[in-house]
Amino acid sequence: MDDERTSNLLGALALSVMDAFNAVVTNSAGYGGETPAALVTLGAEPGLSINQLRQILNLSHPGTVRLIDRLEKEGLVERRSGANGRTLALFLTDTGSERRKAILLERRQQVQIAINSLTPNERQQLTALLEKMLTAMTTNELQAFTICRLCEEEVCPGDRCPVEQKYCQILKQ
Repeated sequence: MDDERTSNLLGALALSVMDAFNAVVTNSAGYGGETPAALVTLGAEPGLSINQLRQILNLSHPGTVRLIDRLEKEGLVERRSGANGRTLALFLTDTGSERRKAILLERRQQVQIAINSLTPNERQQLTALLEKMLTAMTTNELQAFTICRLCEEEVCPGDRCPVEQKYCQILKQ
């Protein structure tokens, strides 16, 4: 019964944080759905193709094309020739990079509300537990990108990221 309650509490916390984040981002910029994740992902992984982005965001191909069309029209994303000449590579514009920074700040502020209720020792314990849980959740390359689609990679670089570390272990196997 305790495991079920713990799962329920974690689910409620995760949903509460995401609801607050989505409300803030939608109110401040008019973006909902996977738009924030697209901007954050393209900032962290410049040059992705529409198909790669589609997989990370778990959207249909037409849905991803419409999303990129809208972001390009708003001056946030630009399409360039891909490495093989047959695909297009997606990049943030300067305006898109600034919007990415704002989204990450809004995300951090919403998560911080929950974290601020903890003591420094509890925060340290939580970090260790989150690292362990995220490692367990990382099962393949796509899952790694999906998990980190709204991450601040600048504060969790690859050498300290449990998802990236697990992904590197998977590649070595």
